[in-house]
Amino acid sequence: MSGIKNLLQQECFSEEEYKILSVLSVCKLNAKKSRATSILVFVQQNESNFLSIVEVKIGENKEFKKKRSWLLDEFKSIDVKTNKHEFEFVTDARYQFASILLNEKQSFLTMVYKAIQKSPLINNKAIFKNIPESWKVDDDFVVDIQSSKKQQNDEISSAIEFDEHKELSELEVLLETDSQKWLGKDSNSVIRNADKFIEYLTSNLIELDGANVESILTSKAEEKVISLIQIIDSAIDEVECVERTLNEYEEIMSLIRESMEKMGEKNSMIEIANKNNLKLLQELEKLISQLDIGHIHQLALTETDLTTIKGIQAAKDSGKVLLNAISADIDPALIRLSAVQDQRKRFDKWKSKFCSTITRHLNNLFIHLGNDLGEHQASTVEIKLSKHNHHKELSPYQELMHLLKVMDMSSYDALSKVYTGSLSKVYERDLRQFFEQAKYNVTKNHINDELNVSTSSKTKVQIVKVPVYGILGIPKEQWSLILVDTNERKRFDGILEKVLTEIDPVALNEQIFCINFFQLDALSPTLNVKSLPFAVTTPNKETTPSLQPRKINDEVRKMMGELFGILESELLSFILNYEKLDPFYSLYVFVRLNQHVMTAQDAQSFLSMTYASVLVQVKRNFDKFMQLQLQSIQEAKVPKRSKCGLLCFVENFEEFAALIEGIFRKSERRTDLDKWYVKIVDAIFQAINQLSLEHSKTPSQVVKMENYHHMHSQLARLKVTPLENLKKEAKYRYNEALRAYVIKYFGRPLEKLNQFFDGVQNKVSQGIKESEISYQLAFSKQELRKVIAQYPQREVKKGLENLYKKVEKHLCEEENLLQVVWRAMQEEFLAQLSQYEEFVARCYPGSMIALDFTIDEILSFFSEIARSH
Repeated sequence: MSGIKNLLQQECFSEEEYKILSVLSVCKLNAKKSRATSILVFVQQNESNFLSIVEVKIGENKEFKKKRSWLLDEFKSIDVKTNKHEFEFVTDARYQFASILLNEKQSFLTMVYKAIQKSPLINNKAIFKNIPESWKVDDDFVVDIQSSKKQQNDEISSAIEFDEHKELSELEVLLETDSQKWLGKDSNSVIRNADKFIEYLTSNLIELDGANVESILTSKAEEKVISLIQIIDSAIDEVECVERTLNEYEEIMSLIRESMEKMGEKNSMIEIANKNNLKLLQELEKLISQLDIGHIHQLALTETDLTTIKGIQAAKDSGKVLLNAISADIDPALIRLSAVQDQRKRFDKWKSKFCSTITRHLNNLFIHLGNDLGEHQASTVEIKLSKHNHHKELSPYQELMHLLKVMDMSSYDALSKVYTGSLSKVYERDLRQFFEQAKYNVTKNHINDELNVSTSSKTKVQIVKVPVYGILGIPKEQWSLILVDTNERKRFDGILEKVLTEIDPVALNEQIFCINFFQLDALSPTLNVKSLPFAVTTPNKETTPSLQPRKINDEVRKMMGELFGILESELLSFILNYEKLDPFYSLYVFVRLNQHVMTAQDAQSFLSMTYASVLVQVKRNFDKFMQLQLQSIQEAKVPKRSKCGLLCFVENFEEFAALIEGIFRKSERRTDLDKWYVKIVDAIFQAINQLSLEHSKTPSQVVKMENYHHMHSQLARLKVTPLENLKKEAKYRYNEALRAYVIKYFGRPLEKLNQFFDGVQNKVSQGIKESEISYQLAFSKQELRKVIAQYPQREVKKGLENLYKKVEKHLCEEENLLQVVWRAMQEEFLAQLSQYEEFVARCYPGSMIALDFTIDEILSFFSEIARSH
């Protein structure tokens, strides 16, 4: 059956899509002849692994045609019908087939059964009927030898049957007839005597071979064979002749090939030699061009003239040429050449001579510039920092300095030290004189200060110790007497701004010059002359320069620190001296200096770092000043006057806040001030509570009421967002103090009447009805009339007048709270009267009992007393 499998695989089932597992030849159940009319093919799809059975019809021209197919999960049952050729498939319909051979049926259906039982893709497994248990074993079933022999013969018969290009001979027809006789239905498809059948087939095969040999050896065939052999012999002779000719040609060609190979090798060697010569010539030309320095440049290097513009330019050009030659990229192998070694020695000699000349000239020039006095200003004129022209004089030598940095680093370092040493003396002298001018302008109009100015190198302005003022905790009288004029502070602020404005361009100009001239923005010097920033633009000395966005490294700050080493100490001395004169100066300095730090073009520049360092000290002084305010509040004492009135720090806070707000308006350090505001106001609240208990004549409620009222008014006018909560707290504390004062000093003026109604309230709380209160002996109508008779209209008015005088004696005039307190007492009295009338209406209905005065009369009493005073 393997032949049929292969044929079906080629014609009906592509190997890429299907794999044939087994085939079975079948016929119709009622057919009389055993010839197969169709084939059942058991196949597997390669991609999805689905198993199916396909019925293939065999046509009249022996072609195959698919008739129908079933997936294994479509079968509902399969009836095997043991020991019979028939079997049955049941899907939605019933299909009955008869196999040609029983062993094919067993093999086919056994494979179908195992596939259905073991496949995970089949959900509905078919029911097998009449299947033997031996078919269900896992091992392949065993077929006896006779059945195997019969299967092989059947495959041979099928192969012969399907060959459409051959016809059966008479002997083959006879063999087929005998085979059918042996394989007829009488034998029940089983060969009973296989050995006898094999002997029969062998004898027939021998007879056929003999007949074939006999037919070949006939007379006519012999002549044809002899003629064929003669033709073959002549063909062999011709082939040998051709081979001899080809061998001769091959010998000739081998000689020619050897000659050509030798010629090719010679041409290749010549070409390689030419290429090598060209490369060598190019390398030598490149080497010569890199190491060659013209005679003009040699003279400029050895006889350098730095006194003229033409000589300086020639030195620049020659220095670039020498630097390019020194830094030339030469192959290490060429460096070992004696000519290259000699030329490099000449380079070292020229470089040494060139660098020595530049170093000597610039050294003398730096020392000369260090003796320059600049535009000297007398101490009595306008504040102005001296200007110098050394940047303009040194600019032509900038490229030479860059070349020196690359060629001779030791000479470069030595020149840098000479420059900083010479120019630092100039700047030190100028800064000392500049700050002396500033001090003179600050103190020349100060009346109460004595200045002791010295002209030594460590001159400091000594200020005579003056009384401390501007502190919240001192009495108001002292605050007002020694408070410095605001115009003086503004003048100091203007002078400080002038000082910083004069320093800014000088320091920034010097920083830009040092970066450009000494190439300080290059972290590591390079030997590539093209990368050196030879072009430089000298900023205008009259305007503040715009610092290019270059990296300000430690080397820049170090050089600037050496040049302006005195700047920070002089600026701090100037600031601290005048902070002693007026503590509020520290606030002006704090705001002004912070403004310069925040608006600096480069936060990493030397000047910004110096200002930032000074600002740290100024910030400490600011915090110290604010801490002094806190301490003065905590240490404040109550005034010894008869009326306590406003405490000193509460009175001073208004003017203190106005001064502070004028200084810090639109300042970036507003948050620092707001933090201190919260601390100071909180300290004021605590001090009010503490000191309110210490005054001997003024009630604590009055002290709290007046001071909290004043603080609430000040905070409302100040409108500082972080103080909003404290403003609300001041309002709350003021109301609480007012309510406590009214309750304590107004009290209950109709005391006996209050006691009477308190007793009524107690009885009601004990369970007595309000309508039965009048039947109680102690709370009868007669008793109520007696109590009311004790408070005639005249006595009540007199008591109110005395109360007004007492309140007027407690309160101070500054806060004008007398009418406020009096109105609060009026409301309290009216509330008590309303309560009395309510008790009479509920407990003594219809008694016609009333006080000797009405609410309107009480209102007129309060108004009359207030107007009379």
